[in-house]
Amino acid sequence: MRTVEAQLRRVLDAAVRPAPIRVDISSAQGLLCAEEVVADRALPGFDQAAVDGFAVRSVDVRAAAEEPVELPVVGEVAVGSRQAHRLQPGQAVRVATGAPLPTLADAVAPHDHTDAADDPGSKGTGHRARLTVKTPVPSAAWVRRVGEDVAPGDVAVRRGATVGPAQVGLLAAVGRTKVLVHPRPRVSVLAVGDELVDLDRTPGTGQVVDVNSYALAAAAADAGAEVTRLPLVSADATALREAVESALARSEIVVLAGGVGGRLGEDVQDTLSALGPVDISRVAMHPGSVQGFGRLGAEEIPTFLLPANPVSALVAFEVLVRPLIRLALGRQELHRREVMASLLSPVSSPPGRRSYVRGRLLRDRGTADYLAQPLGGSGSHLLSSLAEANALIVIDEDTTEVGMDAPVRVSFLAPRT
Repeated sequence: MRTVEAQLRRVLDAAVRPAPIRVDISSAQGLLCAEEVVADRALPGFDQAAVDGFAVRSVDVRAAAEEPVELPVVGEVAVGSRQAHRLQPGQAVRVATGAPLPTLADAVAPHDHTDAADDPGSKGTGHRARLTVKTPVPSAAWVRRVGEDVAPGDVAVRRGATVGPAQVGLLAAVGRTKVLVHPRPRVSVLAVGDELVDLDRTPGTGQVVDVNSYALAAAAADAGAEVTRLPLVSADATALREAVESALARSEIVVLAGGVGGRLGEDVQDTLSALGPVDISRVAMHPGSVQGFGRLGAEEIPTFLLPANPVSALVAFEVLVRPLIRLALGRQELHRREVMASLLSPVSSPPGRRSYVRGRLLRDRGTADYLAQPLGGSGSHLLSSLAEANALIVIDEDTTEVGMDAPVRVSFLAPRT
């Protein structure tokens, strides 16, 4: 029986990483930047007012610390103005937030620093010929300096950074319409089995609705992949081979659910072996011990054969497939966050296997310590308990019984809102 670590090494060594591609910045959301984006323009591109007020020379209003200073108002600069303004000594110019600062002005006196705040209406927007400054303003006060955010030659977005809303904004601000990113790996998911029917049919005796292809496709999308869910495929050798060949041609990762145990598993393994080496074996984990993995096709595409049981398939996906998707995305952190928690009720684990127990992770209101409540008992078929879980409680191979209040390792699942 192979350890989880050994199986995971085999999987990660088989990674097929898509080459970086250049995309529109509006399509880069959530992807990893694959280049150092160096700015060739300043942000802001000019000195501008940070508040509504009056552009002044700080030296002209220094005396306002002792008594108010009166200045003539010689003009007004609106947002978007392209007309050059020059401030002479002892003058003030009304400016709006974001408006370019007149030449020689080095500060902005906000309205509430002046008698404009006493004008009727909002912020004293009426025309005025003179201004009384009641409080001094130091040089650079309420001014956004050119290049204060990003200067030419600065790295605006770093290689390896996740492109989120702020990064998209920075890319736009420095004039980039496209950016080099690590693309989402293409994952194809298909369910195998003559007993399966799709959602638009009512299952008869001996038939079951296909759950796995939908659940595993959702898990792959949650991990960051571009997912194709393929139609159901029977265990017929020709149909199965054609379906898998089609999946290999369009994918960096292929996931099959079903066909890993008993006579069906042998038939599936024989069929897929014509496309490359496939190993169906036991991994020292529970649930999902019996599973298969191979590198198929001319491109040696990593191909998983997961159990037919939906809970086992999803747990095996979480432990082995999800890290591969994260690696293909260029991520450094392949695994979800783990914490230590106190167990709220005892659990048992099969000897020699690492158990992944569905659980609910809680916080103690008084101490803020983590608490873990096991869900679903020992039934690996109970999908409803996995739907209620927000974590997996990890029980190591050398442990068969864990008592209440014992410390356990807990891995987060996708957060529930």
